[in-house]
Amino acid sequence: MAAKCIKSLLVAVFSLGVLLFSPVLKAQENGHETTTGQHEVKEEKLDPAKIIMDHIKDAHEFHFFTVGHFHATIPLPVILYSPTKGLSAFSSSRFGHEGELEHEGYKIHEGEISAVDGTAVYDFSITKNVVQMILALTLLVLLMTGIAKKYKKGLGVTSAPKGWQNAIEPVITFVRDDVAKPNLGKKWQKYLPYLLTVFFFILINNIFGLIPGSANVTGNTAFTAVMGIISAVVILASTNGHFWAHILWPPGVPFLVKVILIPVELAGVLIIKPAALIIRLFANMVAGHIIILSFISLIFIFGAMNKGAGWGFSPVSILFTVFIYFIEILVAFIQAFIFTNLTAVFIGQAFEGGHDDDHAHDGHGHKDHAVA
Repeated sequence: MAAKCIKSLLVAVFSLGVLLFSPVLKAQENGHETTTGQHEVKEEKLDPAKIIMDHIKDAHEFHFFTVGHFHATIPLPVILYSPTKGLSAFSSSRFGHEGELEHEGYKIHEGEISAVDGTAVYDFSITKNVVQMILALTLLVLLMTGIAKKYKKGLGVTSAPKGWQNAIEPVITFVRDDVAKPNLGKKWQKYLPYLLTVFFFILINNIFGLIPGSANVTGNTAFTAVMGIISAVVILASTNGHFWAHILWPPGVPFLVKVILIPVELAGVLIIKPAALIIRLFANMVAGHIIILSFISLIFIFGAMNKGAGWGFSPVSILFTVFIYFIEILVAFIQAFIFTNLTAVFIGQAFEGGHDDDHAHDGHGHKDHAVA
């Protein structure tokens, strides 16, 4: 009830603001039309789509903010190879902030580096996505090795865990008891290190992506594709003869149905399951960033129409932005869990026929997971 009241209030405030500022806007437009004949001043229009895509795409620098002609950026190394020019390495600042400069016969346009003369270029640059993945991997290794050392010393075994150990241990226990054991039976110990690595690596990158100025790594198809392919390799390596017998020759099915079912089953194993992992993570992480940037862009869109309308809509936009931002923190954990859980489900399905007896001994059977 309270949520409906707040929603109705925000809609009413916004509608009132539009009604109040519309006459002023019209008057300003009429006044502006009378002066355009004397002064042709063209202002660059706001392009929200370009702003959103620039945030989502990979880049050769970290850009934090711009004040006047000052750009707060961290340039990154550019490493290029051309059959005609050989290996080249230099700072991305050589291209200028807007990519208006050329350097050593190379130019950059919308994040893509090409040769001025049109020859082939192979880009091995350390982009902001690469830097952020290295930082996430470093943090993950330091975090896990530090906790492992504490356990070796007996801290957290004979006494209560403290610090980061106290924060991470419930998460590890959750992945073990609610993801690995129910889906993998007695083989859970074999796959638990991989599942924990996937969960924490995705989670850390998701959280890093919420920091202003950082890279949206998990919203990049290259990252999610590699994660999906690695999981697909693990899934295929876990299969057994029973699994492939059901895929290539489904039992108890008429021959004509088998002809149709076999390609579908193969596509499910080789294409659909990896694609489900790839697209789900990418789409959910990109969607949140697009919504946040869209709400922020609305301030400037209304401000371009009329300054009063821009200021009037600012509180509404900021409230929604903060709300979606906190939702994104929750989504960061949820998407790491869903990717890890689906991977465990697919691995469990790959050797399902070979460990039916295990379920009877340990009491853990495959559960039907309805993952939205």
